[in-house]
Amino acid sequence: MEIEKSYYDVYDVIKLLGVSKSKAYAVMREMNDYLEEQGYLVISGKVPARYFNEKWYGGTHA
Repeated sequence: MEIEKSYYDVYDVIKLLGVSKSKAYAVMREMNDYLEEQGYLVISGKVPARYFNEKWYGGTHA
């Protein structure tokens, strides 16, 4: 049984977007900066899976 992730780490973003490690970190940093500006707490090196999927896939990616 596979557990659905709440947060994606850099390796998840690399796999999902097919980008380099540095680009994945840049994407995550930009997303977390935006979330922080909106008043959310963030975890460095991780991005909320639901937010990531909404922004990249319109919320349709599993």
